[in-house]
Amino acid sequence: MVERKFDRKLQVRTIGLREWRKQTGDYNRYEATPYTALEKLFRSYTLKSTDSVVDFGSGRGRVSFYIHHQFNVPVTGVENNDKTFEEALDNKALYRQKYKKLDAPIQFEYGLAEQYEIEPEDNKFYFFNPFSVNIFKKVVRNILHSVDEEKRPVDIILYYPLPEFKKFLKKETPFKLINKIKAHSDHGQYGKFLIYRLTT
Repeated sequence: MVERKFDRKLQVRTIGLREWRKQTGDYNRYEATPYTALEKLFRSYTLKSTDSVVDFGSGRGRVSFYIHHQFNVPVTGVENNDKTFEEALDNKALYRQKYKKLDAPIQFEYGLAEQYEIEPEDNKFYFFNPFSVNIFKKVVRNILHSVDEEKRPVDIILYYPLPEFKKFLKKETPFKLINKIKAHSDHGQYGKFLIYRLTT
């Protein structure tokens, strides 16, 4: 199984789902982006050594570890479920044991995505349907505010892009769609990546 093979390679455990103990309308369950989808994404989309990635709703860290391992760039995962966050930290300890030579930082922050303080070097933002469009709007506005203060091009990478997310980015932000990558048939029409860019 591809998922287990990649987890073993990265020395992490990211398989499985996690529902919220109390149902919330704003935050969605934990489900990792399929590794096969990530492979397709990064055949068409590459990262440079100067990039810094934020993975919103990072869960147990699959996307964060995959990107860090492939590109050796700084990655920050932001996670709001306490148990899942602890699992990400456990995974980080095992991952770092195996991949000591990768010198770019990788870290996980516990908290709400909309309260994460965008750093001036953050320029790539990853989302796999982690929360409602209302939370997404707040996060994107934080990104735009950061760009106002520190001018730089930034990308938003959406996996499983729902119509309301696309509508918001198109109608209410200066982000432009630059690429569409079909990635995972099990997720039907939503099994794709949309990449949006803001140039300054």
